[in-house]
Amino acid sequence: MSINHAILGLLSGKPMTGYDLKKLIQESSFLYWSGNNNQIYKALVELLNEGFVTNKVHHQGSLPSKKIYTVTPAGLAELRQWVLSPPEPPEFKKTFLIQLAWADLLNTDELNFLLAGYEQEVHTQLLLLEGQAARISFGQECNRRGITLWKLIHSNLVSTYTHELVWLGQLRQELGLT
Repeated sequence: MSINHAILGLLSGKPMTGYDLKKLIQESSFLYWSGNNNQIYKALVELLNEGFVTNKVHHQGSLPSKKIYTVTPAGLAELRQWVLSPPEPPEFKKTFLIQLAWADLLNTDELNFLLAGYEQEVHTQLLLLEGQAARISFGQECNRRGITLWKLIHSNLVSTYTHELVWLGQLRQELGLT
């Protein structure tokens, strides 16, 4: 998946500036791109060249002008075609599991330190997700199904971190570290 499809999806809700897109991507818990200017503006140029978006310059007096991007019918068709394509298998990339594979080299205190550090990191991510849930806002551009889908995506992420904490408890118990 490319960031282009994510941008088309975000613009399908309402027209936005590159800055608006950057903010949404950076604040998202599941849009995994860094959301830096190079990524976003490069993608917007590609989408413009393909006819998937248009832009309109909005002058703001003494403030810098803004380019507001809008998805075109061709862009919506491209997004729809991508949404209908077969999903990619999920990726599971957990560096911690690689560390854990050789954690038998550690003494008990070191292993407890490693587990506590990872557990704290998982707790932190869970708290960040809970904070994001409070900030998720849905404008008139979202229908009931769209709102439900976004809430369930968030729920999936919360469930993943919650399960990770349960698994850590089982790991500690199996290793006699409780």
